[in-house]
Amino acid sequence: MFISAILASTFALAGCQLSNQDRANLGLLGGAAGGVLLADALDANPEMTIVAGVAGAAAGTMIARSTQQNRCAYATGDGRSVYYAACP
Repeated sequence: MFISAILASTFALAGCQLSNQDRANLGLLGGAAGGVLLADALDANPEMTIVAGVAGAAAGTMIARSTQQNRCAYATGDGRSVYYAACP
């Protein structure tokens, strides 16, 4: 958990100085690493570890794209939908 916090803070600080492509690449790599680390922490089998890495990479890329456009997704509270607005 401590390592994840360090990585997240590093990405947040570095994100202010990166180009859009670099931010997307960093999101991809960070998301993939996070997915693999989570799968490893949960003792997942090798196939699920790969799936977690791919899912993490996709999520990381989407988060990077959202921050590049200064749009964040907010839950509506019904558990099924979100709306997009400027990030705080």
